[in-house]
Amino acid sequence: MTYANTALITGASSGIGLELARLHAQQGGDLVLVARSENKLNALKKELEQSHGVNACVITADLTDPASAQTIYNETKRQGIEIDILINNAGFGGHGFFHERELQADLEMIQVNISSLTALTHLFVQDMTTRKHGKILNVSSTVSLLPGPLQATYYATKAFVTSFSQALAEELRDHGISVTALCPGPVATEFAKTGNLEELAVFKQGKSPESVARCGYQAMQKGKLLAFNDPMLNFMLNWIVPLLPRRLVLALSRRTMEK
Repeated sequence: MTYANTALITGASSGIGLELARLHAQQGGDLVLVARSENKLNALKKELEQSHGVNACVITADLTDPASAQTIYNETKRQGIEIDILINNAGFGGHGFFHERELQADLEMIQVNISSLTALTHLFVQDMTTRKHGKILNVSSTVSLLPGPLQATYYATKAFVTSFSQALAEELRDHGISVTALCPGPVATEFAKTGNLEELAVFKQGKSPESVARCGYQAMQKGKLLAFNDPMLNFMLNWIVPLLPRRLVLALSRRTMEK
């Protein structure tokens, strides 16, 4: 089976990742779908292949496992699949005071949101630099521009993603590779449920995952550094918040996360 214009998407079984897979398939691109849920991935594979005539490969992996990135890379090599687009979408959060949360939960968050993302990028970018073309889309968040009381580790992981993406974009610019960080506000996905955030008002008015995916996909295709799906949040975080006293920013940030 020959793959062309292939995008590898982590966290492809639901939410933004699923919608990104649908968007890429609509453009006639082939896919490597990565997540923990094999049943959901196989259902998506069937949907995309039947609806759009593309090829889709399923790789079941748990990105909390430090070895998962190498396993995913090895499997694409074994199947002879060249990755043209890497979409690091998988990630999760968690609510509560850092000192009261289980340390293992936060360490796993760091593994998925930072370490696995970094490892996958390092592995696949080697091939992209050799070929002198490729695109990388890292799903970050508007919270990457803020400190986050009651979600201290999650906000910090997304700060890494946004910073890392921009630095990498500059490093790879002369190699024909673009790197884009998608920074959405609250999104109506399973993220709120898995992160114990359902009671928060900000998530009750979340944008649709399809609209967020479209924003990120279009920005990636244009080679933009950052993509914000909410213009007002973009303006507030980039032009208003930096002018406010730091203690006030922390208090306001904490207030949005209080139940």
